[in-house]
Amino acid sequence: MYSRRELAADLRALGLSSGDVVMVHASVRAVGNVAGGPDEIHLAVKDVLTLSGALIMYASCPQYVDEIGRGHLSAAEEAELLEKLPAFDADTARSSRDNGALVEFVRTYPGARVNHHPARFVVWGAAAEYLLSEQPWDYAFGHGSIFERFVRLHGKILLLGSDHDNVTFLHYAEHIVDIPDKRIVRFKVPVAENGERVWREMAEFDTSNGVHANWPPTFFAQLVDGYLDATNDRGGRVGDAPSFLFSARGLLDYSLPIMRAVAARQHASVLRA
Repeated sequence: MYSRRELAADLRALGLSSGDVVMVHASVRAVGNVAGGPDEIHLAVKDVLTLSGALIMYASCPQYVDEIGRGHLSAAEEAELLEKLPAFDADTARSSRDNGALVEFVRTYPGARVNHHPARFVVWGAAAEYLLSEQPWDYAFGHGSIFERFVRLHGKILLLGSDHDNVTFLHYAEHIVDIPDKRIVRFKVPVAENGERVWREMAEFDTSNGVHANWPPTFFAQLVDGYLDATNDRGGRVGDAPSFLFSARGLLDYSLPIMRAVAARQHASVLRA
C-alpha cells in the first residue's frame, strides 16, 4: 500500500517539480493500492507542483453528447438521442469513462475548474485562468486552444501507467500540422441557450478515426514511444505504475515531421494511382 507522501517522492524522482504545468494521464489500477483512495494520487501530484504549478486532465463529455452526425450510430439511435438527450452542462456532467477514473476525482475535488465546451479540460493551479481563457468552438484542439497555451507554458506530460496511445495532446499536433487531405467531421451537440436545449453544430479534424487516412493503428503510441527512445527516457515508477514525464514541446517537435512524412507517402500513392 502506498501513501500520498510516497507517491509524491516517486513523482519527484521522476522529475516533477514545483511550478510545473503538467497534463496527467493515469491508470488508478496501475498505481496500485493507495491509502486513502484515488484522490491521494492527484493530491500527491499537487503536493509536488505546489500552488505555483498547474495540473490538467482531459475530461471530455458523457457518452453520446458529441456523437450525433459522426456516423457511429444508426438513424434510429440518433433520432432517439435528438429527442431525449439533455443539454450538456460542463459544470456538472460526468467525465468520459474512456478517460479513466482519476479525472472525475480531480473534476469533483475543490479547486478544480473546467472550460465550458464538450472538449472539456479540468485544470487546477495558478495558471488555470490563463489556460482556460479561450476555447474555439470548432477545431477545439488546435490554434487558440488550451494546448497552444500549454505549450507556451513549457508544459509537461505525465503518464502514470496509462496507455501511450491515449496522449490527448497529440490531437493538437494533428490539428496544426500542415498536410493535405485531413479528415473533417461535423456533428451536433446539445447545449442550453436562453433556458432551452438547442443542437449546435461543431467541426473538428477527425480525432475518432484518425485525421489522415494513412495514420497507422496505435499511431499515437508509436509517436510517444519513438520520442521516449529518441530522448533515452526510461521513465520510472510511481507506486506500481510504469511512468514517464516529458516535454510537450519536445513531443510536438518530434511528431510533426513524422506526421508530414506519413501523410506525404499516402498522398504520393494517391497521385501515382
